[in-house]
Amino acid sequence: MRRLTDVFKVNGRPMFAPDEGMEISYEDLDAADSGRDECGVMHRIVVRYKLGSWSFCYSHMTEAEKRYTEALFGDEAEFDFTHPDRITGEAVTCRAYRSKYGAAWKNAATGQWRNYKFNIIQV
Repeated sequence: MRRLTDVFKVNGRPMFAPDEGMEISYEDLDAADSGRDECGVMHRIVVRYKLGSWSFCYSHMTEAEKRYTEALFGDEAEFDFTHPDRITGEAVTCRAYRSKYGAAWKNAATGQWRNYKFNIIQV
């Protein structure tokens, strides 16, 4: 069975430790009227800085592990997501949502799901 970790939490409940190679990225959100003028000078109006995105991937997962993970998210549009701060590494919590999630069909012989993936994106 996979190990639960307090490094990542959804609504205060620990997630399973992700596989090696998990991707984390940050992106600034610019206003719609940002852009270059007729002289080619960039006028950037930043609405939000360093919005986080975390891509989780689990190569194999049991039915029980997958059910636990799905229950973390339920049918909520947004949730509290705890993760390490990008600078200090200390636990911080933000509002987030899950997108692009899915898995390969469960292997009937082993009872394991393959390539269970999802993204968590900061609101």
